Amino acid sequence: MITIKTEEEIQVMREGGKMLAHILEDIAKDIAPGVTTKQLDTKAEKLIKEAGAKPAFKGYEGFPGIVCTAVNEEMVHTVPSDKPLEEGDILSLDIGLIYKGMYLDMARTYPVGEISLEASHLIKTTKKSLRIGIKKARPGNTVGDIGNTIQRFVEGQGYGVVRILCGHGIGKELHEDPKIANFGKRGDGEELKQGMVICIEPMVTAGKYDLKKADDGHGYITKDGSLSAHFEDTVAITQDGAEVLTKI
Repeated sequence: MITIKTEEEIQVMREGGKMLAHILEDIAKDIAPGVTTKQLDTKAEKLIKEAGAKPAFKGYEGFPGIVCTAVNEEMVHTVPSDKPLEEGDILSLDIGLIYKGMYLDMARTYPVGEISLEASHLIKTTKKSLRIGIKKARPGNTVGDIGNTIQRFVEGQGYGVVRILCGHGIGKELHEDPKIANFGKRGDGEELKQGMVICIEPMVTAGKYDLKKADDGHGYITKDGSLSAHFEDTVAITQDGAEVLTKI
């Protein structure tokens, strides 16, 4: 069931989203060769607690961490580990929190030191696909309009769009209706209405879009071992279009 948020709820999510964006920015400052994703996870827990919020992911379907930390061919939901990051890696951080009973969720992909031109282009493409997807998040459009726009842009760059995972509604629960796929047809799916809050999150692969479950039991990796990138924002549908809540 799709829920329409009140202005009071959206204001809480606006505050929580700004908080989350600051926290992720602070965590990202520590990304460097030799740093472990477990260290980043520990910092995330400390910052969320200091902000007066709660981590959204810890314990969700048994997930043991605070942040999903996907490296290179890892796509999403990867458990933080003690393996040091290496020069040339790319790292996706997917983080969420609960603030005054409302959930916020966002993700970014970062370079670790100097990265290849291929990796840099993948990150830039995924980031831009989120931006153009958000532009379609306005009353009267559909979730299919968002997915179609993302798919056409990403595939036009020669990349793959993940099929088995998608964005989602968000609010009093981490995952609510509707599902927001990153592919599809214009006009398909639920109509977007003022007061809806959704997470748009392009998941893009440098090779084929097929994924398989990782050994940690939570994460997904590309079947062909190709690089992957992930960007996500929590977005409110307003009468004037999309308002990104997870921003500074």
